[in-house]
Amino acid sequence: MRAVLQRVSEASVTVEGKVTGAIQNGLLVLLGIETEDSEADLEWLSVKLVNMRIFNDASGIMNISIKETGGDILLVSQFTLHASTKKGNRPSYSRAGKGDVAMPLYEKMIARLENELGKKIQTGIFGADMKVALINDGPVTIIIDSKNKE
Repeated sequence: MRAVLQRVSEASVTVEGKVTGAIQNGLLVLLGIETEDSEADLEWLSVKLVNMRIFNDASGIMNISIKETGGDILLVSQFTLHASTKKGNRPSYSRAGKGDVAMPLYEKMIARLENELGKKIQTGIFGADMKVALINDGPVTIIIDSKNKE
């Protein structure tokens, strides 16, 4: 699994003109699931997401997690995070998980994050053509990959 975390002061996702998820202060998480991903990847990544200390403390140092701030998460599926650009100019998405593999893991990630935070998270719609808007706070953008454990 690969995730792009963006610390935001606001973010939203719109599908067919309707807002399906919106948050104020928190994290926009773009999540890419690949064919080889498992529950172990999901568990490792979800713990990392809620405990990553990328919010400022009283001294202005990034030392507080989303869990500690009480902020919100907007989770958006994005298969293009597993694009391979090694050959040619047209990306290959062969590593990206197909719906029958990726959708159940995406839904489990939603449930796990809600359990970790103790509240509902906002989402896009799996597989839909989505319009994502955000104001990146910092900017702070971090890429995490469960296969590399970084």
